[in-house]
Amino acid sequence: MKALRYYGGKDMRLENIPEPEPGPGEVKIKVKWCGICGADVQEYQGGAGLLPVKKPHPGTGKMAPITGGHEFSGQVVKIGDNVHGVQVGDKATVRPTIPCYKCYYCKKGQHIQCAILGSIGGAADGAFAEFIVVSNDNVYRLPNEVTYEMGAFTEPLACAVRAVKRSRMELGANVAIVGAGPIGLLTMQVANACGAGKIIVFEMLSNRGQMAKELGATEVINPKGVDPGRAIAELTEGRRADVVFECAGKSDAMLLSETVSGKASTIVEVGTMPTTCDFPFFNLFFREKTIIASQGYVDEFPPAISLLTSKKVRCDPELISAKIKLDDILEKGIKELMGERKLEHCKILVSPEL
Repeated sequence: MKALRYYGGKDMRLENIPEPEPGPGEVKIKVKWCGICGADVQEYQGGAGLLPVKKPHPGTGKMAPITGGHEFSGQVVKIGDNVHGVQVGDKATVRPTIPCYKCYYCKKGQHIQCAILGSIGGAADGAFAEFIVVSNDNVYRLPNEVTYEMGAFTEPLACAVRAVKRSRMELGANVAIVGAGPIGLLTMQVANACGAGKIIVFEMLSNRGQMAKELGATEVINPKGVDPGRAIAELTEGRRADVVFECAGKSDAMLLSETVSGKASTIVEVGTMPTTCDFPFFNLFFREKTIIASQGYVDEFPPAISLLTSKKVRCDPELISAKIKLDDILEKGIKELMGERKLEHCKILVSPEL
């Protein structure tokens, strides 16, 4: 079967490899759609560093080359012995995290902080392929109301669900979203579904700002050329935001998050920021603001699926900027998201069936 194999930075190869077969407790899935994540692009550029290249991963025992892809949906085509809750023919999505369930953090239920956490598409073969075999523990059935395209958004949506949960947002809270990329737009919709009051989105790109308005933003502000703090104050009777979700993963976005946040507010770092940031902690102290981080998910897949089923979160076709075949994943997918047109895209979906 065809698969995109990660060998290391700037070394991904579309190859033919043996089709996997499930063992005891495993499920074989025919991949329908898989989204390209920012982490996939960073891995190609050599910046993510999640791929075990020099030695096997301590949890999975695997090392490069590894098939990429972790945001996906598909159909169950075969199951091994001792599999429960899943049948051949089921529509499914997969939680890509592989915790050990034995370490200090796993025993506390904090699986995303597992001491040897692995992931499908990083420490085990992923879904940029025709078929994938995964543990029964990772599989979630999708209802008929959720299309395969929608199902491919379950993983990033679970990240958004966890971010809103960790924010402890109160009903009617003024919410700011900094960055209207895929995670920002999903987080905005989750906050809306959970009872946010006004939702103000800060985004410089007009196409993404328009998507935010169509998906429920109260107001969209381009922070370039305006005073963003004053702009949000005028919309919130001077309070600014009670909760800010930083979804861009950049130092200037983090500084903007502080500017638009109000007294006793919470800033949630959702974007992955690889650089340091000269942050005004004086403001944080005197206004009793809180900064927390939200990374990944633990038990957020079921509520994410529920939000897709109820259509309280919309992603298809709203967030899909392109659908491509597996043969084109490098040139029209990974490299496209690195080139001049990268900001024109929201989410690119890949299918081995096209």
